[in-house]
Amino acid sequence: MAVPLRQSVKLAAYLARQRIKHVEKFPLVLELEPLFACNLACAGCGKIQYPAHILKQRMTVEQAVAAVEECGAPVVSIAGGEPLIHPEVHQIAEELVKRKRFVYLCTNAILMKKKLDQFRPSPYFAWAVHIDGMRERHDESVCQEGVFDVAVDAIKAAKQRGFRVTTNSTFFTSDTAKGIQDVLNFLNDDLEVDGMMISPAYAYWKAPDQDHFLGVEETTRLFRQVFAGPERKKWRLNHTPLYLDFLEGKVDYECTPWGIPSYSIFGWQRPCYLMADGYANTYKELLETTDWSKYGRHSGNVQCQNCMAHCGYEPTAVMATTHSLKESLRAFRNN
Repeated sequence: MAVPLRQSVKLAAYLARQRIKHVEKFPLVLELEPLFACNLACAGCGKIQYPAHILKQRMTVEQAVAAVEECGAPVVSIAGGEPLIHPEVHQIAEELVKRKRFVYLCTNAILMKKKLDQFRPSPYFAWAVHIDGMRERHDESVCQEGVFDVAVDAIKAAKQRGFRVTTNSTFFTSDTAKGIQDVLNFLNDDLEVDGMMISPAYAYWKAPDQDHFLGVEETTRLFRQVFAGPERKKWRLNHTPLYLDFLEGKVDYECTPWGIPSYSIFGWQRPCYLMADGYANTYKELLETTDWSKYGRHSGNVQCQNCMAHCGYEPTAVMATTHSLKESLRAFRNN
């Protein structure tokens, strides 16, 4: 199963509680960014463009735990930057696992094998390794040779030690349907990762490469080709089927930017981890003082017009799934 049964059951119970309480806006996943520093300089990423004094800052364990408890999200994605640069990231993960949050630690895997001893396998913990394609394509994406082989070696080592390992792949105009199918088959069949997350790249305005971000029509055309064969049913994709339908253009959704809020060294980021329209001091302030109508592909916001990233549209798809018995059963079968 791409999503463990334990996680599916807890998430379903969490969603039911929100509905019973008539809560309109609530988080599904917290994007926790304890630092922005990274040991790579990917051309499509704008996170490391901050000045040096910002890149040196680190979130404390206490701040990270407090943010998770404040918003109440059942799932936490620890991102960055490269989280494994943070000297206490293993302690952050450990404290969240103690609180029975489902933790996904996102990493480029350069330091992963070296750091494995600092972590313990748990049904509440998973690695989320960044893999953007097969060897040549991935190394081109991260602008450094040899990273693909290092990541594959780290995934194998983690699997051997009993860790749950997932992957995260971001695709650009330079990717082909065949290339995406090849990497998903490799991850699914050869490496046997536990789940795979995919997304079209978001056009970070600070990213060095501004020429290869997918538009909406390009995205739907590409993913229709990717999913044209029988593999979609085989791949252990860590998504609701409705989000995959959205990538193909079969359904259209409004963005739900509050569904995956972002907390970083600056505070609560408006509206999501991909955009920075200011920060709030508390999660409550983020919800109550953000003009959410300004965001999403249909809002008229130029920064959102080509975004189909999972952080905004997966929460919408999750809610659509829960409102339909047919789609709920479909999602369960696909997991």
